[in-house]
Amino acid sequence: MPFDRAEEGLVAGEFFKCKNLESAIERAKGLWQVFGHAGSVAITRVGYPDAQITVLRKFGTVPDDLSVLLRPE
Repeated sequence: MPFDRAEEGLVAGEFFKCKNLESAIERAKGLWQVFGHAGSVAITRVGYPDAQITVLRKFGTVPDDLSVLLRPE
């Protein structure tokens, strides 16, 4: 998930689904380095409606509070 700077601070972009953990990390790294977002995060999210989030890797600037990741798709 990418994050971009806005007047109200950092705002979350759209989730991307990946085949495996490694591709999720590479995708997040690319969103930050190649596409120029303020930051990005690779996560796993399991369960519905009560999701359990595991942060795999953070790149660049991301919020300390990642509760935005718990929003429904």
